[in-house]
Amino acid sequence: MTLWGGRFSEPTDEQLRALNDSIGFDRRMYRQDIAGSIAYARAIALAGVLTPDEADTIIAGLRQVLAEFEAGAFELKPGDEDIHTAVERRLTELVGAVGGKLHTGRSRNDQVGTDFRLWVLDAISVVDRLLNDLQGALLGQAEQHIETLMPGYTHLQPAQPITAAHWLMSFFWMLARDRERLADVRRRTSVSPLGSGALAGTPFPIDRDALAEALGFHSCSQNSLDAVSDRDFAAEFLFALALLGTHLSRLAEDIILYSNPRLGFITLDDRYSTGSSLMPQKRNPDPAELARGKAGRLIGNLTGLLVTLKGLPSTYNKDLQEDKEAVFDSFDTMTTLLPVITAVVHTLSLNPNAMRAALTEDMLATDLADYLVKKGLPFRQAHHVVGQAVSEAARQNVPLSRLSLEVLHGLSPLFEVEVTEVFDFAASVARRAAPGGTAPAAVRQQIEAAKQMLGV
Repeated sequence: MTLWGGRFSEPTDEQLRALNDSIGFDRRMYRQDIAGSIAYARAIALAGVLTPDEADTIIAGLRQVLAEFEAGAFELKPGDEDIHTAVERRLTELVGAVGGKLHTGRSRNDQVGTDFRLWVLDAISVVDRLLNDLQGALLGQAEQHIETLMPGYTHLQPAQPITAAHWLMSFFWMLARDRERLADVRRRTSVSPLGSGALAGTPFPIDRDALAEALGFHSCSQNSLDAVSDRDFAAEFLFALALLGTHLSRLAEDIILYSNPRLGFITLDDRYSTGSSLMPQKRNPDPAELARGKAGRLIGNLTGLLVTLKGLPSTYNKDLQEDKEAVFDSFDTMTTLLPVITAVVHTLSLNPNAMRAALTEDMLATDLADYLVKKGLPFRQAHHVVGQAVSEAARQNVPLSRLSLEVLHGLSPLFEVEVTEVFDFAASVARRAAPGGTAPAAVRQQIEAAKQMLGV
């Protein structure tokens, strides 16, 4: 028997059933559905809808249903259109007609909102733990390369020397913001819609605050019309994962670029590289390329849900069934991807000699301008003078340090013999010691802050 068949004289068309049924994907919410039903049984017992014995019978039956799911023994049957129908059908088989009392005052509209929120809360915890692991891998690598020098780039053009630890830690802080976003999504997800009914609320004296607390929610919803249709939490979760995917894609792009033999800054472990079916010499950074590609999928899931939501009228509409597959897919994508990227980072070999060999003296042009500033020349004028020096070095096909003092004097009388001290990559990096800078001293500070954040 369906949950709603009394009004209809004919069964649902099989093609419509195939379109309508969600049991194929929402069955993964069985734990949350049963937890919500157990809490609801207790709540309506306190409201006088169930006797204590009836509540005990229903709860025992629900626990048996849970055990069947956990053991992989739960058998789906025709008519189980969604997880709620399947659980209630099996419960009634186990405990008899009293199982039909469980749904008193409850709609699948507030039930699915409750289940989905509980599932997303669990999913946030899983993703957060995986992010903690990836941050730990970045931190571990950074600690080994605080003094390692490498080129820093803007516009993919050589810019200034930096430390490899500073490069690695830049992704640590991106992930820190991702974790903050997930925590913020958790706060808004942790609102119970249970007790909102189909749209108008429940006529039974259910203590909704106690019900929310029993399920681990921080509060209950304030408007039943809004509660049964609110999927902001799903959209925000998808956004958090899409932006996280964007950050992983940026890390992946650096790994792809820096592992190219023309740079050779890093080498991927053999376990996280692939070869070519034709070219024996190839070492392909497939995990990074997949991370870069998955970002498009994650963004697509977010966009799809937003488009679904944007035209809906008030309260619950069947369109909202489209929310789960996008969220489930993004979660599955991220929980498959993160452990691999963590392992890639953890096993990454940095090649300090290749990094240092890629440093060129034109990356010290800003330091040369700073030298003139310290002599009293306004920076804009100093910038112009050093631009002329760079141009002259290029014309002579020599490094900046090989320009004669006579040539430099011709550009500015402020140049003196000690200008040669500018042309030291390590000294250039060390000068950038303000908090957040690339100097080893500053990087040590951010590593300590990161350790405190991770509790290590």
